[in-house]
Amino acid sequence: MKPPSLLSFETVVGHSDPGIYDIQSSAPGPEGSLPLTDDMLRESPSGDLFALSQNVGMGWSPDALNRRQYLILSTQGGIRAPDGTPIALGYHTGHWEVGLLMQAAAEELTALGGIPFGGYCSDPCDGRTQGTPGMMDSLPYRNDAAIVFRRLIRSLPTRRGVIGVATCDKGLPAMMIALASSHDLPCVLVPGGVTLPAEEGEDAGKIQSIGARYAHGEISLEYAADMGCRTCASPGGGCQFLGTAATSQVVGEAFGLALPHSALAPSGQPIWTDMARRSARALMRLEAEGMPVRKVLTEEALENAMTVHAAFGGSTNLLLHIPAVAHAAGLRRPTIEDWVRINRRTPRLVDVLPNGPTGYPTVIAFLAGGVPEVMLHLREMGLLHESVLTAAGTSLGQVLDWWQTSERRRRVRERLKKVDGIDPDDVIMSPERARNRGLTSTVTFPRGNLAPEGAVIKSTAIDPTVVDPDGVYRKTGPARVFTRERDAIAAIKSRGEDRIRPGDVLILICRGPMGAGMEETYQITAALRHLSFGKHVAVLTDARFSGISTGACIGHVGPEALAGGPIGKVLDGDRIEIVIDRNDLTGSINLVGNAEGTFGVEEGTRQLAGRPPRPDLAIDPNLPDDTRLWAVLQQAGGGAWGGCVYDVDEIVQRMGNGGPAGVREPSQQADQASTKKAAPQMPSKTRAKAGKNGK
Repeated sequence: MKPPSLLSFETVVGHSDPGIYDIQSSAPGPEGSLPLTDDMLRESPSGDLFALSQNVGMGWSPDALNRRQYLILSTQGGIRAPDGTPIALGYHTGHWEVGLLMQAAAEELTALGGIPFGGYCSDPCDGRTQGTPGMMDSLPYRNDAAIVFRRLIRSLPTRRGVIGVATCDKGLPAMMIALASSHDLPCVLVPGGVTLPAEEGEDAGKIQSIGARYAHGEISLEYAADMGCRTCASPGGGCQFLGTAATSQVVGEAFGLALPHSALAPSGQPIWTDMARRSARALMRLEAEGMPVRKVLTEEALENAMTVHAAFGGSTNLLLHIPAVAHAAGLRRPTIEDWVRINRRTPRLVDVLPNGPTGYPTVIAFLAGGVPEVMLHLREMGLLHESVLTAAGTSLGQVLDWWQTSERRRRVRERLKKVDGIDPDDVIMSPERARNRGLTSTVTFPRGNLAPEGAVIKSTAIDPTVVDPDGVYRKTGPARVFTRERDAIAAIKSRGEDRIRPGDVLILICRGPMGAGMEETYQITAALRHLSFGKHVAVLTDARFSGISTGACIGHVGPEALAGGPIGKVLDGDRIEIVIDRNDLTGSINLVGNAEGTFGVEEGTRQLAGRPPRPDLAIDPNLPDDTRLWAVLQQAGGGAWGGCVYDVDEIVQRMGNGGPAGVREPSQQADQASTKKAAPQMPSKTRAKAGKNGK
């Protein structure tokens, strides 16, 4: 990369266009007068009156001020010219075009006699920050953005309802949390859609493994450069796979927050902008009918969202986001037992990237009928609560009745078959067809002496060629332990003696909330997914995974290493046994031996109890103070299994007791309950730098 030219001081401060000194120091102001009344001047807050002056100052006609006001929020990023060319790039395609959705919704609100307001809080890209210190801000950003969105909603006291437009991994969950918190306001979510796959190329998930594949000689430099250039085939929308972004869109619609068949629409196309206009109409309908968001987000709607998540084979990151939305809505947060119950009864019905077996892009799932098509099958199975209300202003049952005979359903499914040559029933399947094609339920929650609080794996995405004929994945192998992601990916890319070998169990620790902000470790799982030997390597971590992660990748291991979890006592060469039953969704992860031989689960449990934590456990020296604060606050709210939320009552109660009550050393954390844990002691940065890898 060429360094920038050194500009002279005179170039920076001088040589200006003389026209800049033609400065205006006053202006006549807008024409007309405010529609004030005697009552308004006597009774209204000064802020309401000054707001009228601000409105006409920004160009709104004084004659059109007596209208109902609505707020449109989004995660818009970058600066687009009117023709779509970039003036300043955004962080990702997911927020590059959402301003067009805002514009369409705003124009529709105006046409219907409303006054639209717009506000923004842009969002980062998890793909852009993979393997970098930026990932330590990813999950904490969700909480911060939800706070900003809530403050923006409250800071427009005259708004009658809210439209939230968002697309991707953290911005969309943050938006859902903010809307769910607006209990007494009508709210509509507008999903930002998906980007298109290249006609000949790799999807945005596979392309993130080009470094590892090149390092092993499996692709050429020219191939990597060519494929990398074309992978985002259209400028807007979330990635083409059912990762966290796409799953969040699906879940938002399943909650009832978004209009039917709005998730996964192709960004920038007429059917996408039409959805924004219809969402504006829906908001005004909800207000007219007196239907605030608290009537939509109910216990039954929560269970519907979890059921649709299971039927799609959604990202495990939604195990963090769905409880957070429930908490914001004032609902009981789902437990591991709730997730197990729903996943055991709900078959996976959707063949979409990355789960397979074919692995269609998300736009194909949209054309096959999307969320309402999946819900038709779930309704037939008796798995949905049809009486819940939705953003359409009517019950889910009525929405599905409409969808079943709608022109929209007929047209998109016909188009898929005619243009793409794909049978929509091969994408969104009946339970019988799904069973015959080998689709299994989505997630399993293994426990064991390495995860006494539990862990999670998207068991449906384990490579079927390493699963035994009885549907059980079994693996016993030597541990390779890392406390830094960069060291783990270096070992995966290596072709020397330090390389990861087939049969290894890669253990990555100190990457949970306390150690690294519970970073997403997709560069590891992507490399293993697409390397020829990768399916023979398992991963255990107290971090989390991208929604597109596949294989024997077990995350959210609890307690995390820095909270005294036994995973922080594993040594290189220890024998790790993993058993995942994809039929009944049970599993175990245990220490069963060491470099000298196998001794079984019981002896492994005894040895772990007697071992001290590894001496190199430490928080990442690059962990920002903002993220350290987030880690402490979310732990008081139940930690990862509670959705990483801020439970303000719990935090206040602990601070009211003279400080963070129940502060303990990490080794004392293991037996705490998963939903109401004492605030852990965060290691200081000084302490962190004393660790083996904290130089």
